[in-house]
Amino acid sequence: MKKTADALQRIGLIANPEKPRSIAVIRKAVTQLKRLGRDILCDSVTAQFARLNTIPTTTDPGSLALQCDLLLVFGGDGTMLQVARETAGSGVPILGINAGHLGFLAAVQEANVADALRTVVAGRFRIENRALLEAVIHRDGSSAVQTALNDFVLSRGLASRLIELEVAVNGELLTRYRCDGLIASSPTGSTAYSLAAGGAIVSPDADVLTLTPICPHTLSIRPVVMSLDSVVQVTLLSRRLEATLAGDGQQQTLLCTGDRVLIRRSHHVVKLLRPEGSSFFATLREKFGWSGGNL
Repeated sequence: MKKTADALQRIGLIANPEKPRSIAVIRKAVTQLKRLGRDILCDSVTAQFARLNTIPTTTDPGSLALQCDLLLVFGGDGTMLQVARETAGSGVPILGINAGHLGFLAAVQEANVADALRTVVAGRFRIENRALLEAVIHRDGSSAVQTALNDFVLSRGLASRLIELEVAVNGELLTRYRCDGLIASSPTGSTAYSLAAGGAIVSPDADVLTLTPICPHTLSIRPVVMSLDSVVQVTLLSRRLEATLAGDGQQQTLLCTGDRVLIRRSHHVVKLLRPEGSSFFATLREKFGWSGGNL
């Protein structure tokens, strides 16, 4: 998908204030955007962090997204995940500038920000729709909802004992797991915790949901890949053991025996902007050091 240059007039900036090294690249981006004739806004935290005293501000990323045609996010994958959740439903594309470590979600490296902005403003980009996941926690007649871009993880608490989880898919029993935990991963999240736990790398345009057990007691238990339109119900069976539900590793809820968690595709999507020349497979080759040649 491509847009004309005129479609991106108002550019919002969001930064992680815990990454001071990004201040220089934020200012470089501001200089380039002004040179390209774009209007610039940012949230109040970013303005204070990068000392952008002359740029109009909003109170938070959610309200900023409603006033912009594009969001530039300066940080690592954690920052991208947080902004994705906070701006879900706005329809505004996000371009990540990597100021973190691995940076799977950020399409632009700090050193290339000026060239990348020229490319984007010229209209040479595509937009990828990334599905969000939704988890509904049911307990004693009440419910609570979380969203995540990467994954939901149900895991044991501080006790070094396995938890027992019953999992059903679309109302049909799948199995009971005795394990350290279970990861429900979107395609975007396949290269995060799921990969570390033995799950497959999934192309982000594949409409699938992956269940990856963490240290299962039974060796025959393996990751399961299913349609992203599936509804997964996980029930905590363990007694006298704490467990938690974590969305993107950033939102945590304590679970009790008998709690049911329904995990499914959210009706919101996150739009990630990719400048011309970047791709998921190129990112894999770069981040994992894959040469693509003969051994």
